[in-house]
Amino acid sequence: MARIIDVIEAPDQRRDQMVVRVPEVGSGDFRLGSAVNVRESQAAVFYRDGKAMDVFGAGRHHITTANVPLLSSLLKLGTGGRDVFTAEVYFVNLVEFTDWKWGTPEPITLRDADFGIVRLRAFGNYSVQITDPQFFVTKVVGTGGAYRTSEIQDFLRGMIIARFTDILGEAKIPALDLPALQDEIGAAVRAKLGDEFDSFGLALKTFFLQNISMPEEVQKAIDQRASMGAIGDMQKFTQYQAAQALRDAAQQEGSGLTGAGVGLGAGAGLGAVMGQAMGQAMQGDQGAGEQATADVMTLSEAAAYMRVGEEDMLEVIKSGDLKAKKIGSSYRISKQAIDEFLSS
Repeated sequence: MARIIDVIEAPDQRRDQMVVRVPEVGSGDFRLGSAVNVRESQAAVFYRDGKAMDVFGAGRHHITTANVPLLSSLLKLGTGGRDVFTAEVYFVNLVEFTDWKWGTPEPITLRDADFGIVRLRAFGNYSVQITDPQFFVTKVVGTGGAYRTSEIQDFLRGMIIARFTDILGEAKIPALDLPALQDEIGAAVRAKLGDEFDSFGLALKTFFLQNISMPEEVQKAIDQRASMGAIGDMQKFTQYQAAQALRDAAQQEGSGLTGAGVGLGAGAGLGAVMGQAMGQAMQGDQGAGEQATADVMTLSEAAAYMRVGEEDMLEVIKSGDLKAKKIGSSYRISKQAIDEFLSS
């Protein structure tokens, strides 16, 4: 014969436990007159045959036909008139459960205006509180068969991810704009989940979307796109790279010489090679000469006209390959001299 439980309580319920079941397995035999001890922030829900029968709030109670009319009706169901009935009791924790985590176990696949198809991951945290113990036990424990906190968290996490995916898909926000709209997206998800949580006897106290991230291959595509934006005119960038390479080559060429021959040899080599390279680069850049309207240019204007650095420009002048007039510490170069140098 099953043991009859005369004191019904869950004194060791932790703050992180949503529900404690008495007995932990199977159903218990309870007697009329048994004591029910419910601590602060607890509620005791008697449950049988898929139904929440009666609820006790905080305090010490005794089971009588007067205060548990639904339970007392069970005495007529297979008890032979004895004052014993079979049921389970769920002690529900009414504290606020904070800093619970949620996240997408698999990337969410979405259409995107910039990248076509993207796969996104997201995570955040939230907090909940049980507001209707009887309804919560009926909907979550009774329907889902889950009463352990980890099982309830899995249930809620699945609900969150489903609603988050719906909102993200309907919003059609470009992936590049998502980081700036995290707070707005989080607020939309919380609003949509609020009523749904309420239907399970729960209150969604807080909800935060902490991060939305993209797979590594999409991140690389974004980096490449950002690099292209920073470069701007690819032809100008190529010409700049060519000038830099020529300068390095000239420095390496001159490193084997000594004395006065170093500057002359490096400068002469640089001037000859730069003139040839610049002439080739300028062939594909029609209208480049329109940027310089003056017949006589300063060193910086001439360097911009040739699309080289001022230091490189100065090396060409000093080598004698390009004629320039020195006035004080500055130079004046004619546009005609530059054009002749580039075409040579």
